[in-house]
Amino acid sequence: MDRLKLLSPAKINIGLRILRKRSDGYHDIETIFHEVKLFDEIEFEISDSVEFETDSDEIPKDAENLCLKALRIFYESFGIHSGVKIFLRKRIPIGAGLGGGSSNSATVLKGLNILFNVGADESLLCELGSLIGSDVPFFIIGGTAYATGRGEVIEPFKVELPFKIVIVYPNIKISTAWAYTNVKLKNHRHKQSLKEVFLENLNHPEKFREMIENDFEDVVFEHYPKVGEVKKKLYELGSDFALMSGSGSSVFAFFKKIDDEKEQEIYDAFRDCKVFVLR
Repeated sequence: MDRLKLLSPAKINIGLRILRKRSDGYHDIETIFHEVKLFDEIEFEISDSVEFETDSDEIPKDAENLCLKALRIFYESFGIHSGVKIFLRKRIPIGAGLGGGSSNSATVLKGLNILFNVGADESLLCELGSLIGSDVPFFIIGGTAYATGRGEVIEPFKVELPFKIVIVYPNIKISTAWAYTNVKLKNHRHKQSLKEVFLENLNHPEKFREMIENDFEDVVFEHYPKVGEVKKKLYELGSDFALMSGSGSSVFAFFKKIDDEKEQEIYDAFRDCKVFVLR
């Protein structure tokens, strides 16, 4: 095989608790990652040299590029010297809390594994992914997972969400590093795990509002009030549950039902945002 195309999915965080700051400067967290049907596309082609192209002018082409970082780690790990051309078609907003960069780097690892027929298993790819970013291992596995540690300790579980998902991106880029620097830690001792809360109340999402939170919301809503307004409006539109994803700025909402009229109402309410109705 000398050519390949893969989809690179976004994720939402169904709850995000920041438990403590660690001695290595990172934070221990607790979250539920859920892969959603919003995708970038990545094409691979064996070539004479290493090339990276994208249709987005927001993607860096230097050492900060997570796709190229994944490629370097993969090549060094398996002693590969062949050229490859990578083309990234971007649809997941950047700085949105949807994991687009991590997903892209995970997809590069998976794509190179197939393209060069290396035969690396999932656990080895997760190990390589954790060198790139905390949530990259999740995108190697996909689906839904309970995550702890820095977000790299993944416990996949199967669930069918009985909702339609709406994601609203208010065209605000938020730095994860800034969010972690400014967040105020809360006390989560003696609380049920997010996974237990989520599974026990799946058919009563109104209870999510009381029990599932994102610790980044306070600081983000304070500095970027528009993000808080998006969440408020999603409730006004009748969503069963709405929450900011990751460190923001996207807000997702669960709706039990969305017909054509409701879909149009959602688009009309957020004319100055990017809206994704994922049926």
